[in-house]
Amino acid sequence: MNTRPAHLMLSTAVLLLTAVSVSHSQAPAAPTPQPEAVLKPTEVTPKLLPERVFFRGQSAPVQQRNSGGVRFADGFFFLVGLVDNSGYSSSIREKYQGYLITEVPLEIAGQTLKPGAYGCGFLEGNKFVVMDLGANDVLNGTSAKDAEMKRPVPLQVLAADAGKYRLYHGREYVEFQRVK
Repeated sequence: MNTRPAHLMLSTAVLLLTAVSVSHSQAPAAPTPQPEAVLKPTEVTPKLLPERVFFRGQSAPVQQRNSGGVRFADGFFFLVGLVDNSGYSSSIREKYQGYLITEVPLEIAGQTLKPGAYGCGFLEGNKFVVMDLGANDVLNGTSAKDAEMKRPVPLQVLAADAGKYRLYHGREYVEFQRVK
């Protein structure tokens, strides 16, 4: 049998309930914002860019070693990787060299690309094409050649001017930036 006065037991219960209520009502700490950054292939994990991607009725493996991207300051991503397109017809293989995912609108080669998943490729004659998942062209632009690049690699993303980036395929590149 409890020998404490009822008013002390009630006060203790109210204090406990208040403490539990306050501790559970505090909002969880917001994640620490990270600075905008170019992502290297080792940072573009299968959690971000799948190992196999769907395009024009088939799935193809992504070459993780030939991938890159940008993590924007607000946590949104632009990701791209070369694909093994050997199972596709020659007309699609010519244009479908990479898989591109963007969570934000981008300006690429002076044109706007909406968020989504796309196939892309660098074509002869300084051309760059982006296609929807049905292999229909949604963006055609002009690429440039970076003759100063010392060690070209199959695919990489590099920072250019403030807020601008370059998607390289060897020495060929297109410049892109996030549309506000």
